[in-house]
Amino acid sequence: MNEIFDRIADELVDKNYAIIDSFLSSEEVKAILALPHFAQHEQHFKKAGIGKNADLQINEAIRGDYILWLDKNTASPAALVYLNRLSELIQHLNRSLFLSLKDYEVHMTVYPVGTYYKRHLDQFKKDDKRKLSVICYLNESWKEEQGGQLRIYTEGTSQDVLPIAGRLVCFRSDVLEHEVLPATRERLSLTGWIVDRAFE
Repeated sequence: MNEIFDRIADELVDKNYAIIDSFLSSEEVKAILALPHFAQHEQHFKKAGIGKNADLQINEAIRGDYILWLDKNTASPAALVYLNRLSELIQHLNRSLFLSLKDYEVHMTVYPVGTYYKRHLDQFKKDDKRKLSVICYLNESWKEEQGGQLRIYTEGTSQDVLPIAGRLVCFRSDVLEHEVLPATRERLSLTGWIVDRAFE
């Protein structure tokens, strides 16, 4: 994985985001998709909100996804493969870019057909611990006409990213606004943030 980690570091330096295919293998994606959480997400997942703590609100006009937070202490072996890889990425970025990243937070994400997340920034106004956003897609055989792109806004332009299984997108949480476009099929991912303060 060191070559992939090097590419992520280089692209973050060059353009504040990195797009890496095969961060998870097809077998690793299948193992995560086989978890009962995704198969029965109506029972396990909760409607995602906007904001944090007392400021949290549900607004489907802005955000339409459902989420289930992962806990590294109770995660299944299939999910731990991804979480452990994120830990390795943190160590690599700290060494190569002289960062002080400490931990991550990740949730499983389902966007039902036609839902979206309007343009936003991932870092909270009152809490700046999120430094890097990391999204790994779990959508097998995804086609461009099905939509569901992640649109990343850079200076004067934008980059659309298809949510292809195994693909990782990593970008600076404090700099790059982005949005999720609606799709004609369910859109699944592991969505998270690398932070500079360890969780209790």
